[in-house]
Amino acid sequence: MPRTAFRKQIPPIWLYIALMTAGLLLSSRKRAFSQTNPPTGHALGLSDFLKTFYDFSTLPAYASGTFSAEESTYDRTGGNNDGFQGTYSYLRRNPDSSLVLLDLKGPGLINRIWTPTPTSDSLDFYIDDSLHTAFTICYRDLFSGKVYPFIAPLCANQLGGYYCYLPIPFSKSCRIVLRGKLARFHQIGYRLYPPQTRIRKFSLPLDDEQAQAISMVSSRWGKIPPPAGYDLAGKKNNFLSDRQVTLSPGQCRTVFNTSEPGRINGIELTSSQPLDEVSRDIDLKISWDDEKFPAVYCPLADFFGYAFGSPSMKSLLTGSSAGLHYCYFPMPFDQSARIELCYRQRQGQTRGKSLAFHCRVYYTGQKRNAQKEGKFYAAWRRQNPVPPGRPYTMLDVRGRGHYVGTVLQAQGLKTGMTTFFEGDDSAVADGSLRMHGTGSEDYFNGGWYALLDCWDAAMSLPLSGSLTYSIPLSRTGGYRLFLDDKISFEKSYFQSIEHGGENNQVPADYSSVSYYYCSQPPSGRFIPDNSNTRIVQLDTLMLYPQLMNFSVDGPLQVESGWDYPTGGLTYYYTVSESTILRISLQGIPAGQYEVFLDYVKGPQSASFSLFQRQTQLGDWIDAHYVQPLRMERHLITKLDVTDLNNTVSFHFRTGGMPLKFILNRIILVKKP
Repeated sequence: MPRTAFRKQIPPIWLYIALMTAGLLLSSRKRAFSQTNPPTGHALGLSDFLKTFYDFSTLPAYASGTFSAEESTYDRTGGNNDGFQGTYSYLRRNPDSSLVLLDLKGPGLINRIWTPTPTSDSLDFYIDDSLHTAFTICYRDLFSGKVYPFIAPLCANQLGGYYCYLPIPFSKSCRIVLRGKLARFHQIGYRLYPPQTRIRKFSLPLDDEQAQAISMVSSRWGKIPPPAGYDLAGKKNNFLSDRQVTLSPGQCRTVFNTSEPGRINGIELTSSQPLDEVSRDIDLKISWDDEKFPAVYCPLADFFGYAFGSPSMKSLLTGSSAGLHYCYFPMPFDQSARIELCYRQRQGQTRGKSLAFHCRVYYTGQKRNAQKEGKFYAAWRRQNPVPPGRPYTMLDVRGRGHYVGTVLQAQGLKTGMTTFFEGDDSAVADGSLRMHGTGSEDYFNGGWYALLDCWDAAMSLPLSGSLTYSIPLSRTGGYRLFLDDKISFEKSYFQSIEHGGENNQVPADYSSVSYYYCSQPPSGRFIPDNSNTRIVQLDTLMLYPQLMNFSVDGPLQVESGWDYPTGGLTYYYTVSESTILRISLQGIPAGQYEVFLDYVKGPQSASFSLFQRQTQLGDWIDAHYVQPLRMERHLITKLDVTDLNNTVSFHFRTGGMPLKFILNRIILVKKP
């Protein structure tokens, strides 16, 4: 989203995925159990499902015999009508015009509800009873925190998206009905269990045990980023390997090694200095048992959620904060484990600064239960460019397991609006299309990229977030963890995401880390090297007024509109003779640039000139014209940008009356 452009009619993404996986696609509403679990004396209830949000010890456990899927509003024709007109936003319309959004036969649970377009209409939840509602709630209040137990941190809104992670279990059936005439974008995740599974249905009010479980979630999520050793140091049967190593370019150092079975519960790394400049030169390798390929082999920066070399992600389970890099995914192994850091030497580099690392690894002697648990893996990939006409593949694996997380860095190779982020995510498990999203930022629980206070900057939340957002640099990225909603598979799993809204045609450079558990190691490994870890810098940068940081001296009025085909908003500034409009270039790489303007002449337009501080950079430009005339790429001046001199200012001549300055974009072209 914000979807100012629409896709052409293209073959649906699942056609391509089907060929890649050589599997039979099934409807996300069907159930395909590959095996069944025996009946248990304990009925699973809300407290059990909430436990996964604060006790991560069961994360490696298979959810065998279950069916993870999602109902979403994606355009079934392959177009971009993923919710704008509401064409695919309901299963059926009732005689009273209400809309059925979901209709499942249980047992199962809803584990995620997301939308960027909640309304004031009521949502009716029918749980194990097709005639009587279990509860009714205003759609907006599912995320507002006003109605208990739909409260933060499990239910909230940020980055343009609204999400609810409060589990809603059911024993026989679940139907959600919107008492409104129009539904737009949404995604509803769920898990179905084998028929004999005993599940206690969701009901209000909560009992004491359930209320206590929600309090436990709030307590655990309130400590993000977590302090070093949180919930691990001093814990019974937990050992600590505490080691310091010095690493020079061209060297590898082992920071943890054991030849006995067990499981790692936490990894913490701190360095003697910030890693921004060299973060992608250092690789993290984690190896299990006698496997041919490392379970983890990727740039340290990417594993811990950096954004193009700079620290960013601070999630519940992994990230970095104040120099501490942490990972609390449980990692069981059978016989041995080894963790290494490798500092790649750059071409032509004869000497380089050594780095000192303090490495703490928390582990136990609890051996993996191979029948019930998978091993932890992190698959790193980079494609520059992503092949046109095909989505970017994040993961393609065989075996039994479950998918638990994505970190994606997305770089457009075409300057301008970040239209590469129009693409939908897609997940295929065991040959069945389980999830098909409605836009890239939607996958990361956000919405409406490039709009103020939506997907417009970096922000970390417990389970998801934005790594960065920059229109001038044509960059963004996001992360998402899957806990209660982990995506289970019995034989195979394929995860991809499109680049662009029209048949994957927007040029892009994507790199990702996929966290997952599996019964068998990967058959190959994408190896980082100096060529595939280099960060791309575009020579042409575009600044759109909707996200520019600007300051004003003197009178100024501003209006905006989607009036020209730039992909962004046009701003109409009403200025006077004394108005100064100063624009920050913070974040623009230092260098020499040619400055072009995309602006509009008109009968009420002011003359203007560009200054840097008190220095006038170019002549006065008369923007008066008898009718509106777009000047799409008008060379204005040359400009030096430095860390200490990174602003420009517009001054105006109006003849003593208020006039207009109409701006579409500022275009900076870096000189070699």
